[in-house]
Amino acid sequence: MELLKNKVALITGASRGIGKGIALAFAKNGANIAFTYLSSEEKAKDLEMELAQFGVKAKGYKSDAGDFKASDELVTSVVNEFGTIDILVNNAGITRDTLLMRMSEQQWDEVMNANLKSVFNLTKAVQRPMLKAKKGSIINMSSVVGVKGNAGQSNYAASKAGIIGFSKSIALELGSRNIRCNAIAPGFIETEMTGKLDEKVVQQWRDSIPLKRGGNSDDVANLALFLASDMSAYITGQCVNVCGGMLT
Repeated sequence: MELLKNKVALITGASRGIGKGIALAFAKNGANIAFTYLSSEEKAKDLEMELAQFGVKAKGYKSDAGDFKASDELVTSVVNEFGTIDILVNNAGITRDTLLMRMSEQQWDEVMNANLKSVFNLTKAVQRPMLKAKKGSIINMSSVVGVKGNAGQSNYAASKAGIIGFSKSIALELGSRNIRCNAIAPGFIETEMTGKLDEKVVQQWRDSIPLKRGGNSDDVANLALFLASDMSAYITGQCVNVCGGMLT
């Protein structure tokens, strides 16, 4: 079943981890994929080829989602190349973890710019093709940390909580135009980044989760696929936790 056949998806920060998992899930379901990356051109080319194996069009764009002008130019380029944008996944983000007493202004600003301003930038730019088409699905990647907070991550938690409030507001603004906006709040998802952590610490996290395991990128991608597809046509303004029951 190709839930996204002939649709065009723009996914930010898709060269690895959750973003890559979403890109693969969308391509398997027939979506043409435009994605952004910041550093590794080699990884981007590899992903282009991997996605193209599903018989879809795929193109990577080197673009900083935190840059307002670059985001606007990106959307214009994608529309020129693909014709429209049906789905936007705001996935790009960073961490600069430290206690507030040690946190610099730069560490605060970098996280806010990459995580929250990027969502504003891309959502504002993608309104144009979506309003023209009178349809669209916007999916913003938040975090359980944005729902419950976390010591040592006040900048990250604030940015991810901001995404939830932003998503609910955009759902109210654009709902009458058949444009939906939802947020996903992943919990402990095991990716390349968590693979570098001490195994004992990782196991303690797993043990504290009701399902007794960490999530994987497919767990998040499956929800993103549902929210991108017409199966969720009556769902907007929601934040769904993908956390194995961590917040239950």
